[in-house]
Amino acid sequence: MISTTSVGRETAIARLAASLTILSVFLLMLSSSSFTTRAQDAAKPATTPAAPPPPNEVRALWVVRTTLTSKEKIKTMVESASSAGFNTLIVQVRGRGDSYYRAQWEPRAVALKDQPADFDPLAATLTEAKRKGLKVHAWINTNLLANLDELPTEAEHIYNARPDWLAVPRAVATELYNMTPSDSRYRAAVVEWSKANRAELEGVYVSPAHPAVREHIYSIWMDILSRYELDGLHFDYVRFASPDFDYSRASLERFRTWLEPRLSAPEKRLLETALKADPLAAAASYKEQFADFQREQVTSLVERIYYGVKKRRPGWTVSAAVFANDENAHTRRFQDWRRWLSMGVLDVACLMAYTTDTETFRKQIEVAVASAKPAGRRVWAGIGAYRVPAESAIEKINAARAAGADGIILFSYDFTLNRSPLNPEGDYLQRVRKGAFDMASQPAQ
Repeated sequence: MISTTSVGRETAIARLAASLTILSVFLLMLSSSSFTTRAQDAAKPATTPAAPPPPNEVRALWVVRTTLTSKEKIKTMVESASSAGFNTLIVQVRGRGDSYYRAQWEPRAVALKDQPADFDPLAATLTEAKRKGLKVHAWINTNLLANLDELPTEAEHIYNARPDWLAVPRAVATELYNMTPSDSRYRAAVVEWSKANRAELEGVYVSPAHPAVREHIYSIWMDILSRYELDGLHFDYVRFASPDFDYSRASLERFRTWLEPRLSAPEKRLLETALKADPLAAAASYKEQFADFQREQVTSLVERIYYGVKKRRPGWTVSAAVFANDENAHTRRFQDWRRWLSMGVLDVACLMAYTTDTETFRKQIEVAVASAKPAGRRVWAGIGAYRVPAESAIEKINAARAAGADGIILFSYDFTLNRSPLNPEGDYLQRVRKGAFDMASQPAQ
C-alpha cells in the first residue's frame, strides 16, 4: 500500500521533471536559434565602415574605345560620369595598334569607318568634358598589338608592316630565329601558339626589347602630347604578355649584348659554343639575368617616356594600370611598378585590383600605398565593376580610402551601360554615387 504523502511527493517530482524537460528543450531551441543567427551573420559579406575621402579625391572611370565611336556616345558618357559624381575620365585612344585620335604614326581605327573623316574622338571627349569640368587622361595600350580573332588587315598596321616587331613565344622561337619575318609562316606561328595559350594572352604583342618598337611607342606619346590639351597620359599593357615571351631574334641578340659584359672570359667562351647549337642558350642558361633584362626593357621605356612628358608638360599626370599582385607583376609580367614609384618615374600607380574579395583588395592597396607615399607618389585603386555589384564597389571604395589611396577608378564605364545580374536596373554609377560620393560629403553622425 502507498501512502497519500508518498503519492503527492512522486507527483510533485514528476511535475518538476516535466518542467525541467520543457526548460531544456527551450534552452536547446534558444541555443540553436543563436547558432543559426551567428552562422547567418558569418555568411553575410563583411562590410567596410565608411571612411572619409582624401582631399581632392580622384573619382575616375576607365572608358573603353567602344564608347568613343560617335559623338552621341561620347556626350552620353560625359553626362553620365558627371551626374554620378565622377571627376576624371581615362579614355582609351590606342587600343590595338590603331588610333581614336588624329594620329601621325598609326592608322585610324576600323571602328570609326562609318564616321566622318573629320571626327576626332579624343577632341570630342575633351570638348564635352570641359563643359562639365571633368579631367581627361589619354589611355594608351603599350605592347598589346592585335586581337587573336580579329587580326588587322590594313597594310599599314604594324602587324602587317613590321612583323619583325612581334614578340615571340619560347615554344616557337628556335623555329623562327632564322626565318624571314615577312614570311607569312612567321606570324602564323606566333598566332597559332597564342590561340592555344589564351589563359594569359589577350592577343598579339610587340617586343619590348626591340629598339624600333620602343622608339615608335615614344613617338606615339609625344604625338598625342603635341596635339591635345589633356590632364594626363596613361600606360596600359606596359609589360610582357607572360613569362613565355619574348624570344624574338631582336630580344635574344640584345640580351646577349647586355649579358656579355657581366660574364667572365671562360663563361663567354662556353656561351659562344652553346649559341652555335641553340640560339636560346643564353636565355636558358642565365634565367635570372634574362628576367632582369626583360624588366629593364619595360622600366627604361617608362622612364624615358616619363621624362619626355615632364619636359614638355610638367603639370600633366603620368599614370599606369598595373597588376595589383606586385609579386606576379614583377616575376611573371616583368612590370616592376614598385620600383617605378621609388625611382619617381611614375606619378600614379593605378592598381587593377579586380578581386571580388574586399580584404584582398584592401591589402593590395596598402602595399601600393606603402611604396608610393615615401616617394611622394600616388595610388588610384582600380575596382572591377564588371565583377561585383555596386554595393561591393562601394565597400571597396571605403576600403581604398581607409588604406590611404588618393582616388578610385572603376573598370569600366562601358560595363555600367548594360543590365546584368550585377547591374539589374542599369543604374550602377548612380548607386555608387549615392553610396560612396554623396555619403562621403555628409557630416559623420
